[in-house]
Amino acid sequence: MKIKHVGHSAFVIETNGKSILTDPYDKSIGYPLYEQPVDIVTVSHDHNDHNAVDQLKGDFTVVKDVKETILDGIKFTGIASWHDSSQGKERGANIIFKIEAENIKLVHLGDLGALLTPEQIKAIGTVDVLLIPVGGFYTIDAAQAWEVVKQLQPRIVIPMHYKTPAIEFPIAPVEKFLAQADTVTKKPELEITNEHLPSRQEIIVLAEIS
Repeated sequence: MKIKHVGHSAFVIETNGKSILTDPYDKSIGYPLYEQPVDIVTVSHDHNDHNAVDQLKGDFTVVKDVKETILDGIKFTGIASWHDSSQGKERGANIIFKIEAENIKLVHLGDLGALLTPEQIKAIGTVDVLLIPVGGFYTIDAAQAWEVVKQLQPRIVIPMHYKTPAIEFPIAPVEKFLAQADTVTKKPELEITNEHLPSRQEIIVLAEIS
């Protein structure tokens, strides 16, 4: 499985010969659009920095529901959550996606806005790779993100949805989250197999490819 960070909460996940794009953003957000064709797109919620499927290329299938979907041998499990700490009263619902392929369990938290409930933790189960928002304001912040990391105990943690020069959102830069990490690895992309998952938790920052 190969994982690349496009920008914001958008990642390209290449697995089983297919290309998955998570939470595509509108061109108005500030990042360049992803120009390559994709096969499958996941959408955690209907805000324009996460649902711009009309601006993508390729003959793709959109996955955006709270249910189990299997496409080309890849299992997608949508788990209901909230975009805020008031059960959706401020920003609505959010879907957590667990993507399973090549015996790797990857979880994309979307715009998670609160700590996970025991029911959500059980539904998510084992996590090998966790894509987690850390910027705060619209999502959980750095401190809350670390609490979610403790809740799920993933092998690999990849932060997302943080402030960069490309966007004007009032969110914190990734450094606030990284300040609490023992060690941090920065890579242009991550290529991983089940056999080579780390025995100890790793924090990895992926460079944006756009």
